[in-house]
Amino acid sequence: MTNNDILRRIRYIFDLNDSKMIAIFGLADHKVTRGQISDWLKKDDDPAFQKCSDTDLAIFLNGLINDKRGKKEGSQPEPEKHLTNNMIFIKLKIALNLKAEDVLEIIALANFNISKHELSAFFRKPGHKHYRNCQDQILRNFLKGMQLKYRAATQLEPDFKWQ
Repeated sequence: MTNNDILRRIRYIFDLNDSKMIAIFGLADHKVTRGQISDWLKKDDDPAFQKCSDTDLAIFLNGLINDKRGKKEGSQPEPEKHLTNNMIFIKLKIALNLKAEDVLEIIALANFNISKHELSAFFRKPGHKHYRNCQDQILRNFLKGMQLKYRAATQLEPDFKWQ
């Protein structure tokens, strides 16, 4: 999965507009423009498309953690220069304050099942003997499950306005 695809999916799942996305970057002490957000969200074949770097996605995910859990006092964590699916998975788990059972439930919503032991292997340190790389399929199914759980919840709220 590309960083741009992950950013698009998170935007859709939580129904984030440009202003909210800019605010999320701001929560990680980083300033972005509406144009940057727009270019990252464009289709890959659009001439104005810009690749979202690992650092930019890490900053966004750190901001999402601050948005969902509250900003900690002091300086913000240094964003990673290289992101793996495992790191993205961990950051989403932290942002949503999920326990292993919650993650397994969300993945099951996408009609995909893994064991608790398989799941814990994704959250271990890379040098650990039971560490396992998170493949795109796992992250994709987790994001799909998040969409089914959280997007459905936002659709139930009566915030529709006639224009």
